[in-house]
Amino acid sequence: MSQHDSRPVGIFVHHQGRGHAERCAALANALVQYRPVTLFYARADIFPELQSGIDVVTIPSLFETQEREAPRLAAMPTPDTLHCAPLGWHAISDAVATLTGWFARARPALFITDVSAEIGQLCRIASVPHIAVLQHGDRDDPAHRASYDGAAALLAPYHPMLEQPGRPEALRAKTIHAPGLGIDLLNPDPDARSRIRAPEGRELVVVIAGGGGQGTPTAPLTLGARAEPDTHWIVIGGTFSEWHETPPGNLELRGWVDNPQDHIAAADRIVSSCGNTTVHQVMQTGKPWIAIPEWRYFAEQERKAEALAAAGLCASQPTWPSDAAGWARLWDRARQADPGKGRTLVGGDAAPLAARRIDALARELWEGAAPIEATDKDFAA
Repeated sequence: MSQHDSRPVGIFVHHQGRGHAERCAALANALVQYRPVTLFYARADIFPELQSGIDVVTIPSLFETQEREAPRLAAMPTPDTLHCAPLGWHAISDAVATLTGWFARARPALFITDVSAEIGQLCRIASVPHIAVLQHGDRDDPAHRASYDGAAALLAPYHPMLEQPGRPEALRAKTIHAPGLGIDLLNPDPDARSRIRAPEGRELVVVIAGGGGQGTPTAPLTLGARAEPDTHWIVIGGTFSEWHETPPGNLELRGWVDNPQDHIAAADRIVSSCGNTTVHQVMQTGKPWIAIPEWRYFAEQERKAEALAAAGLCASQPTWPSDAAGWARLWDRARQADPGKGRTLVGGDAAPLAARRIDALARELWEGAAPIEATDKDFAA
């Protein structure tokens, strides 16, 4: 190994939802085979098992504060090139000091941000090459573009067929696609229905609520379940209800469960939000699927839902059905889709392939000659 081959890789992990932690853990577990890895995060309880040799550093949250903001500082406008950059938050000062201190001591080969436009720009300012994790959404604003344009590469945890239209060619050319990064592969399981104690002899609809927001509204689900009295509906994940609802007997709210994979395997039909983990789990089933986006910053789930529908994998619309007829129309469209194609868009080798590409990129950046002309094939998925 040369001197540069042993340079570490750092990874910043956002703690909203679990998708960031799951894919970063999978990537770190694969990357540590090539070079040291250090994870930076604000919550220690969101990671699956990590391999030995991975350092973990807890930093203060960049997005929450226990301090009382000075009114004058809180009123200061935010520049277009930043999203979350409040003034006077000592926690952010401490987090940045931890990161830049590590930059100075470790001399990293690369730093991966999943996700923060500000941390990506901090890397560039600190003279550290970085890889920005790419998500769906309306992210052509100055802050995202500053991070993306300054990145050595982008890492997209989805298949190129699910890329949203309008992504600039310069960004596509430096994108590493890793379909289903951090997602467990699911196999058909005839015993799943009995494990989740679903009624026998009835069609089963499983509704999967997301984990990054306030949850799924149950009012539309009462309409969908009531319109199908011979079908049993099970809802997993966070939900919220309103006073005027009249839940039918075939609608069961289970909340958070330890075995979402069993519920997905047991379902005959699926309704879900459009978080990255949920989407890639459902894509593997080949079952009729309705995808309804939850509110997220930059319309992330709306753009993902559009990409899924455009690929012919599911039925989708921006809002929940408001009557039985609306549910019937969506189910008709779901049955006309080709969900079986989704199995080809999730790879079980995403983490090792991405790790190999990232290690090769690190060596090329530090040891390679300047390219004469970059081409699409340099970063082809």
